[in-house]
Amino acid sequence: MAFPGYGGMPGMPQQGMPGGQMGGHIPCPMGGAPPHGGYGGGYPGAYGASPAANDPMWGYFTAIAGQDGEVDADELQRCLTQSGFSGNYTPFSLDTCRIMIAMLDRDYTGKMGFNEFKELFAALNGWKQNFMMFDHDRSGTVEPHEMNQAINAMGYRVSPNALNIIIKRYSKGGRICFDDYVACCVKLRSLTDHFKRRDTMQQGTATFQYDDFIQCAMSI
Repeated sequence: MAFPGYGGMPGMPQQGMPGGQMGGHIPCPMGGAPPHGGYGGGYPGAYGASPAANDPMWGYFTAIAGQDGEVDADELQRCLTQSGFSGNYTPFSLDTCRIMIAMLDRDYTGKMGFNEFKELFAALNGWKQNFMMFDHDRSGTVEPHEMNQAINAMGYRVSPNALNIIIKRYSKGGRICFDDYVACCVKLRSLTDHFKRRDTMQQGTATFQYDDFIQCAMSI
């Protein structure tokens, strides 16, 4: 279902994923592969599920998580770098890793548990495939008009003015690298989620108290 002003299922390319095997997926020591594609607007496995010992990603999660059984931004950055998830693209900065965690940090610990970890990689795989769909020359960057197409493919409906702001914020030398693209996707998803929870009539309008707005904006 599409919602006025902000599209349908943010983060999930609506025109389908390109075929073929992608490099840079997170390795799974216990066999299998992490979920592919986007997250479709939902939060798979986010609540009430206990990690199963035979889950393909459980062994990998426990190998990188701290003694507290959670993953912080530094651990996430090392995980993404060592796994080669970015491939030939720009490695993820610590700031991008922080906001990736903030996107799913529903208990405000600044860290991710196992279910949040799985959800993040489902989203990351979808975003990477979407990026590759528009990075035709495999330069590791997309141009502003390609960024516009990528945002539309994910279901967002933003105005030309909003798009110009996005391009100015995330482009360097007129192009957007993979790290900045993911940071943009995280912020779009997070802000859209905050907005949708307050748009109770699903009409593209919402009312924020000042402190509520500050919390939403500053959390990511």
